[in-house]
Amino acid sequence: MPRRLGRKVLPFLFLAPMLLMIVLAWVAPLILTVYLGFTDLSIKNLLAFIKDFFTDRVQRTLENFRRIFYAKDPNIGETLRVTVLYVASVLSINAVYALLLSIAIAYFTKNELISMILRITWLLPRITPGIIYALMWIWFIDPQYGLLNKMLQAMGVPDGWLPDSWLLRKPYSQMLMIMINGYVGASFGMIVYTAAIKSIPPDLVNAALVDGASEFQVARRVIIPLLKWPILFVTAWQTLSLLSSYEYILMVWGAGSGGQYGIARSAGVMVWSLYSYTKAFSEYLYGYASALSLILVVIGLTLIVLYFKIFGFKRLMEPSRVEV
Repeated sequence: MPRRLGRKVLPFLFLAPMLLMIVLAWVAPLILTVYLGFTDLSIKNLLAFIKDFFTDRVQRTLENFRRIFYAKDPNIGETLRVTVLYVASVLSINAVYALLLSIAIAYFTKNELISMILRITWLLPRITPGIIYALMWIWFIDPQYGLLNKMLQAMGVPDGWLPDSWLLRKPYSQMLMIMINGYVGASFGMIVYTAAIKSIPPDLVNAALVDGASEFQVARRVIIPLLKWPILFVTAWQTLSLLSSYEYILMVWGAGSGGQYGIARSAGVMVWSLYSYTKAFSEYLYGYASALSLILVVIGLTLIVLYFKIFGFKRLMEPSRVEV
């Protein structure tokens, strides 16, 4: 009896540190965000909230969600449009372009040395500190000293088509936002896809080639169907990441202080997560910022369920019907 009980308890003892970390780092903040989203917590009643969690000075209210859904906040509409543009555009780079890039590097590039060099090149933004990466982009787009305008001019782009400021002029600023986040995000998908392609048994590829399939047909009919799990993972992970990410936008454009939004809003790059950050740490409206964050959580969960339906998650979880 003690041995049987030990076998049941021992796995939970090993998992206890990880479970505790999940509770403290994920579950507790989520519960706190839900609670704060229905309060009027701000800098005015923060001390009372810290002293007494359920103090009467912090009122429970639905006003935060009324401001969001009834357009009482004049910035919500523009923020939502920018967020949709940002997530959809960068996700297409991180999930789709990264897939094509990985196939080109891991399958079509037969020279392993060249393939390795290309993979390392795309990994450089991932391993570069974020602030250094942001500063490099700020220098790169500088109209006087940077290389971007000079490269476009060398390619034949007329001077009249080039903006005097990539940071401020829409839609160039939004194109820059997509490029900055897409370039560093594509490396993540490339890592996952490349590892999955390298794990495909060579016999499957060789059999298709012997049957007369071309290289492109192998990529389309053999490789891509076998990457259904990695594609689901990258798409879901990057969607959640993009919904909550704002760090590169913050480092390049800033968020301002004292109720101001820096140049992010005027440049048209104020995404939902950055707007929530600004409300919390510039205007100190913690309850409203929590409500904004809670909306992102609901949207993220809804999209994940949708992805599971599209990719056939239930079918992917079923055991193989092939008997050995």
